[in-house]
Amino acid sequence: MTRTILIGAPVDSGQRRPGCLMGPAAYRVAGLAREIASEAHQVEDRGDLHHGPLPEVTCANPAVDQMRETVAWTQVLKAAVHQALQDGGFPIIMGGDHSLALGTVAGAAAWAEEAGRPLFLLWLDAHSDFHTPLTTTSGNLHGTPLAYINGREGFEGFPPFPRPVPAERICMFGIRSVDPAEQAAMQERDIQINDMRVIDERGIVAPLRDFLERVSAADGMLHVSLDVDFLDPSIAPAVGTTVPGGTTFREAHLVMELLHESGLVTSLDLVELNPYLDDRGMTTRLMVDLVGSLMGKKVFDRPTRAK
Repeated sequence: MTRTILIGAPVDSGQRRPGCLMGPAAYRVAGLAREIASEAHQVEDRGDLHHGPLPEVTCANPAVDQMRETVAWTQVLKAAVHQALQDGGFPIIMGGDHSLALGTVAGAAAWAEEAGRPLFLLWLDAHSDFHTPLTTTSGNLHGTPLAYINGREGFEGFPPFPRPVPAERICMFGIRSVDPAEQAAMQERDIQINDMRVIDERGIVAPLRDFLERVSAADGMLHVSLDVDFLDPSIAPAVGTTVPGGTTFREAHLVMELLHESGLVTSLDLVELNPYLDDRGMTTRLMVDLVGSLMGKKVFDRPTRAK
């Protein structure tokens, strides 16, 4: 039995299309806690976080949007995830746009350092999010967390990352939209990039198992960051940055089932859900179902829903 701790992160500062702040409420309405409890796990909902006073920070890049809000969210999320892990829980952060990972992974990294274990990161996303505040042209900070986590320069004003996660402990999975500047920066590092071509050629299982075997061999902690746009927009339209060619229903569930069987996942982000863009809640329900698979539910356990 896992002690699951739900943390609401109504973060909308990492991009300019409003709606992600409704994500935590949507997950609750769709029965996320009930889905987890149905697999005999404990569930504690710690409610929604609220950031404190906005820090006095600036950025040399005039394109950057809502940096003060994002830094404030980073601080509170880092503390909340660290506390949940310290309490022996399995934190699930209900977002919120992907800038929240600036704080959630920082909190996981701080706890991993205290526990004397290496932190690994599985990035389930259409985008690499490897810009820094100084390189982004859009100014949207939801495109920067992986660079912060990996220790790239350019994050002046943000809390120092506890211990950057080295490239060999990061696995990008489902990538299919990368800016040239991000690509150049990633090619300088040994990050495992499993884009959709790799998945088409090797399938879902082989590259994911390779990564999980490395996590297991190192006795690592594994943080999983699941972006809605990891999924194909035909089955998950409720995201502001849709990219065609994403994972199918069955592929996504297989990823979650493999993660469950590994027993390695120690914390989870659910990010970029924008309920305002959803079609009768289909994306939210799918994300809840995927968490169910991560917690142990098999597809053949699911009753067929009435149309």
